[in-house]
Amino acid sequence: MIEILKTTENGLISIEEIEKDCWINISSPGTDELIKLSKDLNIPLDFLTDSLDVDERSRIETEDNTTLIVLRIPKFDKENSGVPFTTLPIGIILTKGIIVTVCLRDIKEVLDLFSGKKKHFSTENRTRFILILFHRAAFFYLKYLKEINKRSNEVEKELQRSMKNEELIKLLDIEKSLVFFTTSLRSNELMMERLPKIRELELNDDDKDLLEDIIVDNKQAIEMANIYSNILSGMMDAFASVISNNLNIVVKFLTSVTIILMLPTLVASIYGMNVELPFQHSPHAFFITTGISFSLSVIGVLIFLKKRWF
Repeated sequence: MIEILKTTENGLISIEEIEKDCWINISSPGTDELIKLSKDLNIPLDFLTDSLDVDERSRIETEDNTTLIVLRIPKFDKENSGVPFTTLPIGIILTKGIIVTVCLRDIKEVLDLFSGKKKHFSTENRTRFILILFHRAAFFYLKYLKEINKRSNEVEKELQRSMKNEELIKLLDIEKSLVFFTTSLRSNELMMERLPKIRELELNDDDKDLLEDIIVDNKQAIEMANIYSNILSGMMDAFASVISNNLNIVVKFLTSVTIILMLPTLVASIYGMNVELPFQHSPHAFFITTGISFSLSVIGVLIFLKKRWF
């Protein structure tokens, strides 16, 4: 889908034709749409297609007076029960006085773009437009990291009660999200540090201050992701050891019970042999053998208790 937007006195409106200071928002486009747009605006086709690669890293690239900025943004997919928190790239293309954004999803929805930002949002000021995108991305990284930490605490409580593999798998999925976030945040940081060097963007003092704040928020998100990841890894190792230790205790108990039950079984097996044995002609032979079996079982239990083998 291709949507052409422009900021006017009445706010942000949709327009039919491409004109100066407009914003072309592209989401989940078809190949024919990209080829046509590439020819109309003289944009390298790979600038449009690279932004649709889910594994594309954050970077800045300039070719034929056209600048591509790739930013990785967080994504929450509530329908994905496995790994709901991931990241995806958006391409921000600066060419001929207009801004083009390319993404697999509509960035207005992903970044809740106009929430509290309408009065500062303008397609005419391209520098502030890009910084607002960066700011919204950093905001959602921090927001989702807090949600990830909350979910990991909930799974930890479940794991303490159940000690099942399902909870460990949930923690593993959360750790995957943290890896996605950490990798994307680090590449974003490198890209943002290069942003002031772009000739097409003129950063005034307010823009520089805002960019510094965004970089600080991005670094904070990196530190939070690293801390949560380290805690999660240690917690998973600890619970895996607890589960393994509980299994060892169960096996140890069952082995002890098997050995103790083996003693009376041994006596009964001996007296089941077809040979001459003591007490076999006695009228109390059954009670004698039962007593011997019981005595051996008691002795075995006492030995295991003394050695703390249970």
